[in-house]
Amino acid sequence: MSKPSFRFTHYDLKELRGGIILEVSLSAINNVRLMTAPNFQRFKEGLDYKFAGGVAKKAPVKIVVPESAHWHLIVDMEGHHGLADSAVKMLNPPVKARKAG
Repeated sequence: MSKPSFRFTHYDLKELRGGIILEVSLSAINNVRLMTAPNFQRFKEGLDYKFAGGVAKKAPVKIVVPESAHWHLIVDMEGHHGLADSAVKMLNPPVKARKAG
């Protein structure tokens, strides 16, 4: 298989712990895909891969990091008119309230 034939923006998010919320801003409808390092390698090689996310029709998009790992976020134009301008911000997960007593 060959590498992706569509344009994309790659964010190497490094090691993130599960529960962190990613907020992705977009200037147009695009795909937002969060994947582990091995899945990103498969994506680049044009092989089958797993990801969280999908078509983002409205921004900002929030994605929760499912588990602690090295993560990559891809914003791509596959199936859309052009590559959106994008930005990623990390938000801490909400703190759970403890019961008194």
